Amino acid sequence: MPDTPHVPRPQRISYVPFEQIEDPRMRAELERCARDGTPRPESSAVRAHVPDCFWFFADSWDRIFRNGVCDHALKELCRVYVSRSVICEFCGNQRSIKAAQQGLTEAKYDDLIDFETSSRYDARQKAALAYAEAIVWRLDTDDAFWTRMHAHFSEPELVELGCAIGLTLGQQSWLRLLNIDHHQYLSGTAGSMAPGMEDAGALAQAKARQDYWANRRPAAAG
Repeated sequence: MPDTPHVPRPQRISYVPFEQIEDPRMRAELERCARDGTPRPESSAVRAHVPDCFWFFADSWDRIFRNGVCDHALKELCRVYVSRSVICEFCGNQRSIKAAQQGLTEAKYDDLIDFETSSRYDARQKAALAYAEAIVWRLDTDDAFWTRMHAHFSEPELVELGCAIGLTLGQQSWLRLLNIDHHQYLSGTAGSMAPGMEDAGALAQAKARQDYWANRRPAAAG
């Protein structure tokens, strides 16, 4: 079947214009988002309507996603697992630069929904994704599940990983409703964009492809 044009949907909450932001620290964080991504600046520009919301997310994300006691690349896999589960295109079309620098390749994102049967992930990665799966899909867990978790992670790692998954699940479940998209705010940068989505034209072409990931709806786990 031929590729079909992607039809933009109406944006539900506006971006705070960059030129109207007087706080130099907030401006610097938005510029960092444009440069380094994860998140890209559009979602931060929505949260900028309420500075406490802006900094709640920015500070929490920096401490427990980009940094912390658990491997960042594991948290990145879980972040995109959430994107693939709730169909948050804004988040799912981003890739962590830091995780790529740590060796996380694009192929690692391909089998996230079917991670248990995939040969792309090691036992620790599969355990982290099973943790994300249980949180996202509200699965019941038994002693075997927790034996598996404790075999791969310390309790501080389980706390941080759970908080990171919970934070991204809440944010992505909200952001997917807003119809925001990339290359709309502080445009002209490609930091953290998924391959083939580096500018607005390439992003539109990727979304028009029949095999675009968001066209494949995952079934509930369990």
